[in-house]
Amino acid sequence: MIDRRRGLAAALALAAAVALGGPASAQTKLKWAHVYEPAEPFHTASVWAAGEIAKRTNGRYQIDVYPSSQLGKESDINQGLALGTVDMIISGSSFAGKAYPPIGVTYYPYTFRDADHLLAYAKSDVFKELAKGYEEKTGNQILSVTYYGVRQATSNKPFKTCAEMKGLKIRVPDAPAYLAMPKACGANITPIAFAEVYLALQNGTVDAQENPLTTIEAKKFYEVQKNIILTGHIVDHLNTVVSGALWKKLSPEDRKIFTEVAQEAAAKATAEVAKREKELLDVFKQKGLTITEVDTAEFRDTVMKNITFESFGYRKADWDRIQAIKSNM
Repeated sequence: MIDRRRGLAAALALAAAVALGGPASAQTKLKWAHVYEPAEPFHTASVWAAGEIAKRTNGRYQIDVYPSSQLGKESDINQGLALGTVDMIISGSSFAGKAYPPIGVTYYPYTFRDADHLLAYAKSDVFKELAKGYEEKTGNQILSVTYYGVRQATSNKPFKTCAEMKGLKIRVPDAPAYLAMPKACGANITPIAFAEVYLALQNGTVDAQENPLTTIEAKKFYEVQKNIILTGHIVDHLNTVVSGALWKKLSPEDRKIFTEVAQEAAAKATAEVAKREKELLDVFKQKGLTITEVDTAEFRDTVMKNITFESFGYRKADWDRIQAIKSNM
């Protein structure tokens, strides 16, 4: 009789816990989306993070990671944070800048000197203020920043000067921030979804594109473009972003876990990208590609003369503060 009573009491306690959403409540399933390839560090680090969050929350969250634009192109997954179709994404501040333009200032060409300058910015007050502005506008929370690489151009024909880009049909991501350098140099800009770039290069829809060396490798753009031009126009980064709806539901303890894991994952991916980036010029030379160096000062000066910060909704005061940040190295 006592055993039956104990069993009944346990069953009632379990039912109450479920009703109240307590520890015995059903597992929460989340969707984490991005546009990168499964072999890239951005994906492998995200899969690690999903497993680590599950572990640290005793299995209360199951996060499925969707690579390769499976849940939509980059603009779609950014919108998905508000629509509830995704819970977490990896995406650049250029796309966050569509909702809150000032945060896109980091995409003004030649803003960062190198990766160390970018990573120092990610810990700075100016970054915290811009991320806060984005959060206030959208409700979404930026948890971490990952180094994406220095953006270089690939092209059917080499060019050494900004002027030689005139009339060049170049693909850029569908976000205003990427337009500045090609626009200043007189190129014909064609926004194309990331998943469609290889085909666009292959069939001649565009003559050129721009991305970090690691992306040129991962997306196999070297198969359809034989020239790499070291324009180095943007030192790029990706944000790990949680939707406002999910962030509101997380307890303070879970917010801490999500943040810590996202930052650990970002550090892992950053290290892998930086290491591979250093190796790739030799790899591409061995594949028979032509590597062209340019006078980046000439490109930078042309952009500064022709493209204003205000035309993209950026604030020069933010840019000036970023210039003043000292790198760790």
